[in-house]
Amino acid sequence: MAAPRLSGAFAPAVTPFTPGLDVDFDAYAAHCLWLQRHGAGLAIFGTNSEANSLSLAERMMLLDRLSGRGIDFSRTLPGTGGCALPDTVALSRHALLHGCAGVLVLPPFFYKGVSDDGLFAYYSELIERVADANLRLFLYHIPAFSGVPISLGLIERLARRYPDQIAGVKDSNGDWANIEAMLRNFPHLAIFPASESFLTRAMPLGAAGCISATINVNPAAISALCANWAAPGAAAAQQQVDRIRRIFQKYPMIAALKWAIGHARGQQQWQVQRPPLSPLSAQQQASLLAELAAAGFAMAALEQP
Repeated sequence: MAAPRLSGAFAPAVTPFTPGLDVDFDAYAAHCLWLQRHGAGLAIFGTNSEANSLSLAERMMLLDRLSGRGIDFSRTLPGTGGCALPDTVALSRHALLHGCAGVLVLPPFFYKGVSDDGLFAYYSELIERVADANLRLFLYHIPAFSGVPISLGLIERLARRYPDQIAGVKDSNGDWANIEAMLRNFPHLAIFPASESFLTRAMPLGAAGCISATINVNPAAISALCANWAAPGAAAAQQQVDRIRRIFQKYPMIAALKWAIGHARGQQQWQVQRPPLSPLSAQQQASLLAELAAAGFAMAALEQP
C-alpha cells in the first residue's frame, strides 16, 4: 500500500554549535521537539540547518541520538543529498533505518552545466543502490545555491520511471510560475514551496504545505495556515506570517534565526555558526529586535522535558 502523502509545515531545523564548533546536541534535540510540539515537521539537514557544514558522521549521529528523544520520525524529512553518490546512498539508507518519512535530496552541486541525463543517472543510481521499497525521495530544487536546476522534464522522467519512490519536490527557487507549473503538471506529487508566503496561492492548487526557514521561529502560525488556508481569517493570517518572514529576509537568514532563538531562550551560544558563516553584528541584532517588537512577534516558550 502506498505511503500517505506528506503534508504540512516542515522546518529545516537550525543546528546549534558549542563555542568549540561541536554540535550542541541537547539544544538541538530540545529545538526539534519544540518544533514538533508546535505543529511542524522536521526537514533536518536542510540549507538553513548548515547541513553542508556537517560531516556524514555527524548527520548519522544526530539521527541516531534523536531516536531516543521522542522525535516523530514519520514527520521527519532529512536532507541526504551530497556531491558524492556513495554518501547520499549511505545517508538515505540511514534515514530509512529510523523510519523517516522520506529523504530530501539535493542534486550533486559541484559540477555545473550538467545535463538532465546526468542528473537522471544520479537519482536513478541512488534509488537502485538504496534498493528499498520504503524509499520516498523528494527532489530539492534550489538553483540559487546549488547552481544545478531540477527541470520539469527531469521530474517527469524520474516520476515515470520510479512512481513509487519519487514522492515530491521542494521548490526553493522563489519563482511562482515554476511552482505553479509543478503543481499543475504533477498533481500526484507532494510539492512544497520554500516559503509560507505562497501558501494561500499554492494550497488551492494542491500544494502539500511548505518547507520554510522561518518555521524555526514561527511554527504554530505557519502550521495552522497550512491546515486552515481556506478558513475565514486565512488572508489575515497570511499577511501576518508574511510580515514576520519579510523581517527575517532582510538579514542573513541562518544568523538571524539563530540570534532570535538564542535571544528568546537566553542562550547566547545559539549565535555560533561554523565558518565561513558569521553571526549578526550588534547593529543587526538591535535592528532585528526592534522590527520584531514592532510586529508584536514573540516566540513561544521552550517547554521543559
